[in-house]
Order: sequence, then C-alpha cells, then structure tokens
Amino acid sequence: MSDKQRLPLAGLTVLALEQAVAAPFCTSRLADAGARVIKIERPEGDFARGYDDVAQGQSSYFVWLNRGKESLVVDLASAEGKETLRDLIAGADVLVQNLKPGAIGRLGFPLEQIRRDHPRLIMCSISGYGDTGPLAERKAYDLLIQAESGLCSITGGPDGPARVGISVVDIATGSTAHAAILEALIGRSIHGDGADIRISMFDVMADWETVPLLNHEGGKSPKRIGLAHPSIAPYGAFASSDGVLILISIQSEREWASLCRHVLGDADLTVHEKFRTNVIRVRNRAVTDALVGGIFAQHSTDALEAMLDKANVAFARVNDMAALSAHPHVRRVTVDTPNGPVSYPAPAAIVDGETRSFGPVPAVGDHKDLDLA
Repeated sequence: MSDKQRLPLAGLTVLALEQAVAAPFCTSRLADAGARVIKIERPEGDFARGYDDVAQGQSSYFVWLNRGKESLVVDLASAEGKETLRDLIAGADVLVQNLKPGAIGRLGFPLEQIRRDHPRLIMCSISGYGDTGPLAERKAYDLLIQAESGLCSITGGPDGPARVGISVVDIATGSTAHAAILEALIGRSIHGDGADIRISMFDVMADWETVPLLNHEGGKSPKRIGLAHPSIAPYGAFASSDGVLILISIQSEREWASLCRHVLGDADLTVHEKFRTNVIRVRNRAVTDALVGGIFAQHSTDALEAMLDKANVAFARVNDMAALSAHPHVRRVTVDTPNGPVSYPAPAAIVDGETRSFGPVPAVGDHKDLDLA
C-alpha cells in the first residue's frame, strides 16, 4: 500500500466550488489527508490567484491553500458545464461551495434537491452571513466581517481599531468547515447519511468573540490595550536595554512573587498595597507597567531572558516576519507549483509514524482531461 493510500481520507472525492480563502483552506486540509479534491474554476481562475505575486511570481494565498488539488475549468452557465457538474456531484463524497447564497440554486442545483438525490453526500456551504436575515445577500470578505462582528473594535491600541494581521475570519471559517465535514464523515460511517452543513463567517467570529461579548454584557466592555491583557497585570510587552520587546505573562500570584524576586529584585512587592493581588495590579496597571518597564530597560535581552527562565516566568520575544522566517521552531514543507517549488510552514498537526507528502499546486485547468469516474 502506498503512502497516499494509507492517508485517512484516501478514496474520498471532494468537489470544491470555491474561491478566495475560507473554502480553499478547508479543502486543502482534506487534500492533505488524502482526499481527491476537484477544484472547479472559471476560465480566468480563482480570483485569489491574483492577490499578489510573491511566491515565484504567483499568489502566496493560492500556493498555500491549493496544493494537492485538481483544477477543472467549467462554464457553469452552459448546458455542457451543468452536465459536467451533475456528473461530478454524483461521484463526490463531499461538496464544498462558497458561492453567493442562492447562486448554486440559480444555476439549477438547489441544495435541497441535491440532498434528496444524493443522501450520502456531505455538503458544506460557506457564506458571509448565512442564508437568512437582513445581511444574507451582502458581499462579505475577511476584513469586512472583522469590522461587522466587532473584532476590529477590540484589536489594536487606544488610538483606534485595527485589523488582525492575517485573514483570521477566513482561516477560522475554513477550520470550522473542516471540523464539521470530518464530524459528518464520521457520522456517515455510523448511520449512512450525509449532511447539509451551512457555515457563515459572521457566526464563526461571533462564537470566537464570546468572552469579550460576555464581558461587555456583564458591564465590563473591553478596551483596546495593544499588547496588554484586559484582565491580567503584568501581562504585556516591555523593552530591554537593547530595544527588544519582550512580552511576559503573569498568570498567578506565585509567578508574580517569582518575577519580583528574580527579575524585579524586590520580594516585598508582593505585599505592597498597589501590587498585592492581580485585581489590584490591574486597577493600578499604569504603575505596575511602569515598574516592570523601568527594570526591563536596565537589562539586555540576553540577561532578561536568563532571569525570566530562572524565575520560570512565561515570556516571548515580539518578533517580526524576518525573525519568523529564521525561527528554529518553524517546520517547512516544499510544494511544486507551475513556476517552481515554494517552501512555507508545514501544517501544524503531526501524526506519529506518518510521513506526508503534499501535492502540487495546479495551474488553471490543469486537469481538463481528468477522469470523472
């Protein structure tokens, strides 16, 4: 048995009517696990192919999220294209689509009809705001949902809201879709039925924002405080004497006592009226941070890291992309693309005893002669 045949989703066929990031993130993970993913593209291709040109002259988003897939160009407005899609659906185990709500039905493939005709098929539809409600027809992209869901209001510093620096809504939505599909595949193996899964980007972010929402509804609406923590102090970034930002996290009074003794050099701070407990330190955050910041500024990065290690205090450097690129913990994979190999971070999950290879990134319509059987 080949390594490909040993993968957990080997033998499954996934049909992907997808573009951009959320759905391709989901299906790329299915492809990594051995599923055959047939990606339907327009003649001009997935518009994510044009997002940038930094990966061997190709889009970083596309080469990241479309490895191991087969690209098939289909004109879904034509009778021939509809017949091709009908055949593909009949042979698929999973259908993932992120067309505009109702679009697949207007093409002649209502989801309810597909469900009746193919009861074992697992369908997953991704949208911005769901199928119903006042915003159901509104276009939705990552940053738009960051804004609409309130995520931007709790991101950044006091000067103004900010976007999360990655496509967090798309990635979260793709991860949610991936998990839901795997649940449905397990369910089908038990009871034989497929599923009709609907996932909205807004719902995903509302779920992820439960803690700040409950804080707001409990009378403690979150404020933007940059690299600080809203309910813990000291928990933030402080500069060393050589200008490197080091972020520390004090999670307990035991850790505070250790920081005071081994780093701040004053064990009596644990009984000081302004620093005795976390609640008091949060109330006096400006004074607490000034105290810690003043001590950190007296020591080099290497000296601080040694003291923090001795104190068993959690910390990290506030790195940039240059530091990540050279970081000793970055595991990489190399995938083939139409313009040559591209190296980037490996998927996070490691399965002991299993070595995975990752399929190439397709050019538009690379698989026009693919076997639909």
